[in-house]
Amino acid sequence: MSSHKTFRINRFLAKKQKQNRPIPQWIQMKTGNKIRYNSKRRHWRRTKLGL
Repeated sequence: MSSHKTFRINRFLAKKQKQNRPIPQWIQMKTGNKIRYNSKRRHWRRTKLGL
């Protein structure tokens, strides 16, 4: 990945970075522990974004 990125790529990467986080604790409380973890979590080495 180059250090000089286009705005589109940078925005795409920023969105993916924000999506890649655990679910908040209050959601676990709200759903009565039905949703335990974020199933769409991505690991930087295992799953690539396909850029």
